[in-house]
Amino acid sequence: MTAAPDGQDEGADDSTNSRDYVSSLARGLDVLRVFNSTRRKMTLSEVAAETGNTRAGARRILLTLVREGYAVADGRLFDLTPKVLELGFSVLSSKGTWDIARPFIEHLSEEIRESVSAAILDEYNVVYVSGTQFHRVISVGITVGRRFPAHCTATGRVLLAALPQDQWPAMLDSVPLTRMTDRTVTDREEFRKILEDVRDKGWSLVDQELEIGLMSIAVPVCTFSGDIIGAVNVGIPTLRMTPEGMVNEILPKLQTTVENLSSALRR
Repeated sequence: MTAAPDGQDEGADDSTNSRDYVSSLARGLDVLRVFNSTRRKMTLSEVAAETGNTRAGARRILLTLVREGYAVADGRLFDLTPKVLELGFSVLSSKGTWDIARPFIEHLSEEIRESVSAAILDEYNVVYVSGTQFHRVISVGITVGRRFPAHCTATGRVLLAALPQDQWPAMLDSVPLTRMTDRTVTDREEFRKILEDVRDKGWSLVDQELEIGLMSIAVPVCTFSGDIIGAVNVGIPTLRMTPEGMVNEILPKLQTTVENLSSALRR
């Protein structure tokens, strides 16, 4: 991509309002890409020529990258530093997270003889990214990619509860509390108290709020940096388990599984 001159918004597609297009950011990305494509140190003049920037514009971008630690200057030559890897590391590592998680999920499923799944938060929904179904006459099967409302699922509640405290007011005002069953909590003040309890306990139990006859319990998953990136969930039909059984029998095994998984992610 050739960067647009200062003040112009070329390069945005038809679905993007030109006022939302940050041309200076696009020019900075062009500079990063040109180093990646040439795989060599470059002078200011070379960067300007390769990207279509003016020398003054290229200089400002390069010096900004140097100041932020993403580039170094060696005399007349500029080069990128390994810090640029941070820009994509979180995305790449999260994609591999659930491959790492799968053996832990499968082991827990075999141990408790029930279905186990993992989900991430996408605004006010949860998206299932991994899981295994234990085949019984009556079983809980959730396919990868399936979405459910976060407010009435155990995974959704532990992930909403883990949001930074300053995001809670907006979240509590905006999250749709759609009634899925006659047990679904739809009162916002009650929902806030539930999330506070989930945050304090570190786990969530949902009893037939998504679907009558289904209970689920979930625990959040942390990365090496301590960030919560998803949750592991056990779903069991109510005819096979009571809420007390979920807490006393299933939760300790689920917590141990997630602790072991989180340790593996920190290595």
